[in-house]
Amino acid sequence: MTSPLRLSTVILPIHRWSDGGRARWQRAEELGLHAAYTYDHLSWRSFRDGPWFGAVPTLTAAAAATSRLRLGTLVTSPNFRHPVTLAKELITLDDISEGRITLGIGAGGTGFDATTLRRPDAEPWSPRERADRFAEFVALLDRLLREPADVTYAGDFYDATEARNLPGCVQRERLPFAVAATGPRGLRLAARHGQAWVTTGNPKLYEEGSPEESYAALRGQLDGLSKACAESGRDVTELDKVLLTGFTPDFHPVNRRGRRPIDSFDGFVDFAGRHAELGFTEIVVHWPIPDSDFAADEKLFERIASEAVGQL
Repeated sequence: MTSPLRLSTVILPIHRWSDGGRARWQRAEELGLHAAYTYDHLSWRSFRDGPWFGAVPTLTAAAAATSRLRLGTLVTSPNFRHPVTLAKELITLDDISEGRITLGIGAGGTGFDATTLRRPDAEPWSPRERADRFAEFVALLDRLLREPADVTYAGDFYDATEARNLPGCVQRERLPFAVAATGPRGLRLAARHGQAWVTTGNPKLYEEGSPEESYAALRGQLDGLSKACAESGRDVTELDKVLLTGFTPDFHPVNRRGRRPIDSFDGFVDFAGRHAELGFTEIVVHWPIPDSDFAADEKLFERIASEAVGQL
């Protein structure tokens, strides 16, 4: 039986478009990858002191440079986005790409770019406020993309007055949401609004956990998604299940037990097969970046990208 698993990549926006940026997106299409995503941050982790370009302009350029590859964010968050302005950018991206955009969306982290738009003495959002903002953000964005004319809304965190997004999305009823979530509240949001669900695993296991513990945690998350879908009256099989790799114990650059899955073709095929059996329909691998946690042999990466799914 043919596996339904699809393989995608994340291309971090750290390269000038004329110096390797364009080439990576075009190569992702040539390799037959399902999708190529980018992170929507102002800067991120160890890349803070180097180049980092905007997600929306990067995806716009990628849409013009490719013709088949799906494109998207992985993920956008309320940290520095507003639903009204984001909706306008998304319908534009969807139009330019001729319906190839997926919006990965999450509650956002607590890193330095989460507070860039705030006063230096402002208190960080509590976990509860972050979850509350995320729920309101997703619901309003969903409505803005489905109702292209005169959306008015007054919320606890976001407002809109006669917001217009004509002509609406190329993809109907709107472009797909891939909702990142691990806990019950986020999983309910994915079940209610998502066409896909995204996870990086249990972050508490990354440094000290084992691959077996990570696998069990992912199974628990999938069970939670099934429960949330049942409560929302949805069939869980309607949602794609996306695993963004690089943040589970088997990918840890120092504390991993043995080689990472990305270090050998057979190792990756085994990793992908086990997670496909668990229920994942899409696995996302970072495009190799030397001297980083995502360092990998680029020729091996290309072989994995073009051949691994066919081995399952």
